Amino acid sequence: MASVEDLGRPPPDPAASAAASAPLPGRSRRSVHQTLGSGAVADVLLWRRRNAAVLFVVGSTVFWFVFEKAGYSFLSVMANAFLLLIAIVFFWAKSALLLNRPLPPLPNLELSDAVVEKAADVARVWINRVLAIGHDIAIKRDRNLFVTVILVLWLVSYIGSFFNFLTLVYIGILLSLSIPALYDKYQDHIDEKVGVAHSLLLKQYGVIFSRISGQASKEKKTQ
Repeated sequence: MASVEDLGRPPPDPAASAAASAPLPGRSRRSVHQTLGSGAVADVLLWRRRNAAVLFVVGSTVFWFVFEKAGYSFLSVMANAFLLLIAIVFFWAKSALLLNRPLPPLPNLELSDAVVEKAADVARVWINRVLAIGHDIAIKRDRNLFVTVILVLWLVSYIGSFFNFLTLVYIGILLSLSIPALYDKYQDHIDEKVGVAHSLLLKQYGVIFSRISGQASKEKKTQ
C-alpha cells in the first residue's frame, strides 16, 4: 500500500511521458526483427522463413487436434511412438547384419556442454527478469509495474477460464506467429494509435491519482 508521502507526489505528465517514449531525432528506431533477436526465431515469427513457419503452424495444429479433439493421451502416444521407433531401429540393425547392409544412420545421441550451457544461460536470463520484476514491486514500490502485472495476470486468468492449458498454448502459438508479422507490416499506424491511447490512459490516471492524493491530504489534516 502506498504511503501518504507517495500519494502526495504529483502524477506523471502525459506530454512528458509521451515525449520520453518518442524516439529522439536522428536516432533510428529498432525494427521488430532486431527486437526479436535477429535470429532464426525472429525469421520464423516474421514469416521470413515461410517453410519453417508453415511447418510450425501445421505441426502445432496436428498436435492440438490429436490431444485435444481426438482425445488421445499424451503419455500413451509418446510411449507408442518411441516403441515403434525402437522396434524399427532394432529390426533394421538385425537385418543389416544378416544381409550385409549398412546400419541405421543414427547420429551421436548426446547433449554437448555448449548446448546445456546455452539453455542454462537462457533460463537464467528469464528467471532474473521475473525476480527483477518482483524486486521492483516489493522494494521499489513501482506502482505502474504493479498495476501492469496485476492486469496481465488477471487477463491470463480470465482467458484461462474459457480454455484449457493445451488450447491456450495453441492460441499463444498462433498469436505469436501473427501479431509480430502484422506489427512489422503496419508498425507506423499501430504506434500512432497506441500513442494516442497511452496519452488518454495517462490523463485518466492523473485524474484518479489527484483524487486519491486529495483524499489522503484531507485525512492527514483531520488526524
